[in-house]
Amino acid sequence: MVVVLNRSYFPEGTQGFLEWNGILVCYTIELPWLENQRRISCIPEGEYVLQKRFSPKFKWHLHLQNVPGRDFILIHPANDATKELLGCIAPLTIQTGIGKGSGSRKALEKLKAIVYKALANNEEVKIRIQSKKIVL
Repeated sequence: MVVVLNRSYFPEGTQGFLEWNGILVCYTIELPWLENQRRISCIPEGEYVLQKRFSPKFKWHLHLQNVPGRDFILIHPANDATKELLGCIAPLTIQTGIGKGSGSRKALEKLKAIVYKALANNEEVKIRIQSKKIVL
């Protein structure tokens, strides 16, 4: 199973939307692209395996495996990329500005329902991160 994250890059942050089987699951925010620098940049485009992860801070969330030059890249709740993210991806229900949004916990629950079901069926789940050109 592959979920697809389509990104648009801005100096203040990275906006995206996540799809599964061509259907919108949620929106996303990330830090801006700053050459994959730890803690201040979003991660490189590519395909990464997703795994379930638990932490006291985020409870159950998702972990991207084998990100080049990075570790502990997560998909976890956050509504402001610059204040709450260190290279991770935050799902959103609504984007309210570059690197900002709301309804992150609700969006994560929706994403987890899809991903965790596939993992329970012993499917490998990947996220494909790619650039999405905006057509005006």
